[in-house]
This record gives sequence, C-alpha cells and structure tokens, in this order.
Amino acid sequence: MTETALLDRPSVSEKTPRKKVTAETLATKQRDISVSEFFAKNRHLLGFDNPRKALLTAVKEAVDNSLDACEEAGILPEIVVAIEDLEEGAKPVKPGKAGEAPGKKPKSASSQRYRVTISDNGPGIVRKQVENIFGRLLYGSKFHRLKMSRGQQGIGISAAGMYGLITTGKPMVIQTRPDAKKPAHHIELAMNTKTNRAEVTTDEETDDFPLQRLRELSAGTKKLAASGEFLNPKDFPTGTSVSIELEGRYQKGRGSVDEFLELTAIANPHARIVFIPPGKVVDDEPDLLPEAKRGSKKGEEEPAEPAPKPAEPLVTTETDGVIVFPRAVQDLPPETKEIQPHPKGVELGTLLQMLKDTKEPTLYKFLQEEFCRVSSATASTLCEKIGKTSRTRVADVEPEDAEKLYREFQEVRLAPPPIDCLAPIGVQQLLKGMFKGVRAEFYAASSREPDIYRGRPFLIEAAIAFGGELPADEPARVIRFANRVPLLYQQSACSSFKAVTETNWRNYDLQHPRNSLPIGPLVIMIHMASVWVPFTSESKEAIADYDEIRKEMKLALMECGRKLGTYLRKRARMRRESQRRDIFERYIGEVAQAIHAINGTDAKKLYEVLLAQAKKRTAIADMQLDDEGKRVKDDPADSEGVLIVEQAAGSSDSPPSQLSKAEAAAIQVASMAKSRADESQGKLIKEPEEKKAKRGAGASGKPSKEVSPSAQGRSVPETAPPGADSKPKQKLRMKLVKGKWIRVDEGQSLF
Repeated sequence: MTETALLDRPSVSEKTPRKKVTAETLATKQRDISVSEFFAKNRHLLGFDNPRKALLTAVKEAVDNSLDACEEAGILPEIVVAIEDLEEGAKPVKPGKAGEAPGKKPKSASSQRYRVTISDNGPGIVRKQVENIFGRLLYGSKFHRLKMSRGQQGIGISAAGMYGLITTGKPMVIQTRPDAKKPAHHIELAMNTKTNRAEVTTDEETDDFPLQRLRELSAGTKKLAASGEFLNPKDFPTGTSVSIELEGRYQKGRGSVDEFLELTAIANPHARIVFIPPGKVVDDEPDLLPEAKRGSKKGEEEPAEPAPKPAEPLVTTETDGVIVFPRAVQDLPPETKEIQPHPKGVELGTLLQMLKDTKEPTLYKFLQEEFCRVSSATASTLCEKIGKTSRTRVADVEPEDAEKLYREFQEVRLAPPPIDCLAPIGVQQLLKGMFKGVRAEFYAASSREPDIYRGRPFLIEAAIAFGGELPADEPARVIRFANRVPLLYQQSACSSFKAVTETNWRNYDLQHPRNSLPIGPLVIMIHMASVWVPFTSESKEAIADYDEIRKEMKLALMECGRKLGTYLRKRARMRRESQRRDIFERYIGEVAQAIHAINGTDAKKLYEVLLAQAKKRTAIADMQLDDEGKRVKDDPADSEGVLIVEQAAGSSDSPPSQLSKAEAAAIQVASMAKSRADESQGKLIKEPEEKKAKRGAGASGKPSKEVSPSAQGRSVPETAPPGADSKPKQKLRMKLVKGKWIRVDEGQSLF
C-alpha cells in the first residue's frame, strides 16, 4: 500500500462512530439482584472457598442447626454425621491415556463427590416450613431476636444446599418427623437462585426414620446399631435428617471435619456425637486408634468390668472407624430468654425505624416496651428532656426530636442489660469437655462476669490444659469458640488470638516470644457468649477486635494463668522435696546403724524416728493443690476451676523425676566425701583401753560441772521417760570435727 493510500485511509473513529446510550436504554438493562444469585457468584463470602473448606462448612451449618433445635426443645442432643465417598470405586487414570500425561492423578484427587448426612433427634420441622428453611437464603427465626444462639443470619444450611446443587446438580434430601405417632416426610428440593425460592421434586411420607441406610453403612455402624448405641429408634422419636451431595475434599488435621467435631464435643459436653468418616472400612482391620490414647470397644468379646468411678469423665471411643464423642454431662445448658435492645446500643437510624414500626401509641409506652432497663421514671425523664410529655404520641415525634432522644440515651445512666439471655458453658463443663478432648495433666478454667459492648451483653470464658501428652517444644494451641461453635479459620484476625499474644505468659513460668504464642505443652480455649457475636465476615470465622471484648479475654486468660503458675511452682517444689526425701531415705539406715554402734541405741526405733522426721520435713511432696495453689485434703478434681490428673502430675508414691547429670554428679561426690569422712572419723574416735577404763569409771560418778541440765535431758531414744529422775543421767557426747572436740546437740535433727 502506497503512502498516499495510507494517508487517505479513515481513522477508526470515523469508520465506526460510537453509539450513544441514553438513560432510557440503561434503564432497560437494570433489574433486581437475587440474594441467592449474589451468593452463588460470591460463595467464598459464606465459607465455600475451596473443596476442603466447603465440606467443613456444610457439616458445621447442619450441626449448629441440630444443636440449636434440640436445646430449644429441651432434648439432649443425639447427632450423627456421616460422610460417604461416592467416588470410592472410581478407577485410577491409566498411564499414557489419551489427552493426559502419564502418571497424572485423576481429577478426584483434588476434589471428590461426597454425600454428607446429618441426623438429629430434635423436634423436627413442620411440613410447610421445609421449603423456606432449606430453599431460601436470609430466612430464619434468629436474626431479629436478641438471644444467644449459634445461628444468626438464616443463610447457612440453605447455602450448603445451594453449593451442592451448583457443584453436583443434585437436590437436597430431607427427612423430618415432627410427630412421633406419624410417618416422616421425605422431601427433595433444589433452590432456584433466580428467585431465591425452593423447587420441590419429591414429597412423600415414609417410615424410614432414622435412616436404615446409615445403620448398614460400615462394620462399625452395624456393631453399634446391634448394641443399640447407634440410631436407636427409641432415641429418635422425632428429628430431622439432611443429605447433601457436593464436591469436596476430606483431609484430617487442622481445619478439618474431625477437628470441628472434636471441638464441638468439648464446648457442648451435653451432646453425643457419632462421626462416620469416609473411606473403606475392612471388617477384619484392627482398630485405627491405639487403646493407649482412646478407649477401643471390642464388643461382646471383652469381659465384664466393674462399674467405673462416677467422678471419672468419659473419653472419646472408636469402633471400627466410627468415632463416638460421648455425652459428658446429663444436664442441658440453662434456657435463655429474649431481651429488648438496650438504649446505649441503638444507633440513630435504627431508632428512627423503630419509631416508625412500633405499635405503641405514646412515646412513654414506646420507651418502656421497646427497650430494656428503662423504668417508668427514666421514661418520663427522657420525655421531659426532649421537650415532650408522657402523653406525646409516637406519630408526633419529628426526626429532630429523635436525634435529641438519641443524644439523651448516651448521657442517661442506665443499668446494664440483663444476662439471662446468655448460656455460658460453665467452669465444670469446660473442665469435663477439655478432659474429654485433650490428654493433659492439669486443667484450669475461668468464667468472667458479663460485660457490654455496643449495648449488647457478652460473657468470656477461658480454659487451659497443660502437660500430659501435649508437645513441649511447640507453640501453644489456641481453640476459639463463639456461642459454643468452633472457629477454625482466620486465627490471626480474631480478637481471641490477639488477647493470647498480648498476655504475658512469662509471669506463669512459660516461654513466651514477643508478639507470638507461648511455647510449651499448653492448649488455650476461649469462648465468647453473646446475643450477637461481631464476626468479621458472613462466614463467621473470626471475632471482631473490640476493646471491651479483648480486655475481658485477657483478664480471663490471666486468671487461668495464675492458677497454672501456682501449680507449676508448687509442683517443682514438690519434686525437689521428693528428691530430698529420697536422699534422706538412702542414708537413714546407715546413720541408725552408726549411732547404734556408738552408744547402743536401738537401730530399728531410731530408723523409724528418723524416717518420720524425713517425711515431716518433706511433707510438701505429699501435698495436693486446689485452684488457688493451697493444700487441700480432698481430691483436687473436686475443686472448682481446676482438674489435676495425678498419674500424669506425679504423686509421692511415684518415683522421683530423673536427675540431671550435674545433680547426679554432685550427689555422688557428696556421698563419696561423706563415706571417707565417716571412715576417718571412726579411726579418730577409737581410744586406747586405759582411756576407756577411765571413761567408764568416770561415767559412774557425778556428771561434770560443765554439762548443763538441758544437755543432760536431751539424749538418745533410750533415755528415761519424763518424771524418772532417780535413774542416772547420760554423759555428755562429743565428736571430733577438724581436729577439735565439740558437743553433740541431741535436740537438733539431721535435716
């Protein structure tokens, strides 16, 4: 092409003029966005980031709903979690297959298809509410009330079903029985993300509840079902079962389903949870978990054992791959009550909306009925301060008056919100839950008094476990809970983690690097109970960092740390005294024999007296500690706030701790020096026969004037009892030390 042709060529803008878009054209493209459609495209906001986390989130949401339903109905929870691997029999990819490199792993290696089934013995769900609960996002009964519960937003279980529908195309399967005398409802539904409504594909009645399929799932389930410990129809007169097929990845370790259920059992000791993990279960395989760590059930072959002690908590067991988290307590948490908003926690926009929606006729009644801790006198005072009367109608309150009322809310003195809306775990339940899930030697728990953030009550609880089977050279493990629900992700962004790192653990004899977790065999548990937990995101993985919340967490940790520090110092002293007693007992026999050879004292009686003195002087080795580190006569396991496992902590009957090389060498040198001194002293004390005769003749006469009466009265155990003055008194005893004869004071002990 010539230069002239290039110059004559029109520009792009001249060739294709830009089309103008009018406001009417833009208006035709605008439409509503369904909330389900939004979360389907942004499912990472709900915790479905990756296949492994998606599997955990689906289990977590279903278990939370089951626990809430059982507690509200006053039923001790029986929950079954089953994960079935639907691609278990898939053949691996052969090397050299067309389109794939040799040795390439199949697609299912990174994510597989699972069927997750959660069954409970709750009150069940009425038929007309099933579609709304499982097929709509942002639908529930817990969002608008101020009452402690695990669920808050009305998203969880329906979002799990939506994720399963997106990844596998399979609908949710629900079996629910609200009436024990009627058949259960079997419903299959799928969510329409365009309309945020459920589409039911199957609706029928069935008698298959609890599911017979789960009882025959593996050898472990068959064995437990035969003994009546798994899905017994008597234990499930009512309840709900949910099955979801989804793409996921099952992997043990931190942030797994196993860890979530283990921590849920710790925070909910009143619940019994049975977990059936995926994978092949061979009938003749031995138990997967050693008996040393968990109790392994052998069925009928095991001989009958005596009744266990009632004070010993239950531990997790495993039967042919089926893990059972037993119920540690037989009492439900205290029932919580719904409260009204506190005036100091209400914002201006919320106040305006409440004034618009209220059904109360007057401002005076509105303040009393719509808020808590507002008495009749306080309501009258607030009305007067904004220029209104107690008979002013709510419809006559202008936005300016509402703003004045909001300012008065911040200035007026009001009582804190009531705390009967909270159900903390409790100190004893924390100890039992920690003992059930953590193998340690020392357990301590603390529960703080309720406090307020943004006008909402909250309560902090903390517990620690130390020693035992925990690794001693690794950073401490932090277990976080919010309303009894474990938080497994975003640990560094959580207020609980920041409270742990800011606590000075050096004060309690632990290693603590700066801005890091303490190092040692330690597990730290923090629980926040509130009517509204301030999570950092919709996935509910971390607690927001409010100053009031972090302060209470630090105070609870410091209280547990003081108990641990007292225990560690007392335990170290007890160990030292135990070693000291061992050294005394090693030489008491030789001392008794030597004294018997010198003055004829009964060696057996002298040995018993010296042994009693040794035990008296080292009585600290036999001490038992309470929660304040003081000596108690009762079992320390009965003390509130502390649980000590004596087998791990060590008692006076157990052998002393192994000495270091330096300590062993020092003891050996001291014993060698003492033996040499005794030999040389024996030679020096040996006297000629004539001196012995003179000394014997002098012994029959009066005692020397230099001998004091007090010295005469203190002699060897053969001395006459008090009051027998007619018998002759003992002579003065002397010994040679560094070439000089000095008096032996019988009143002083050897220790």
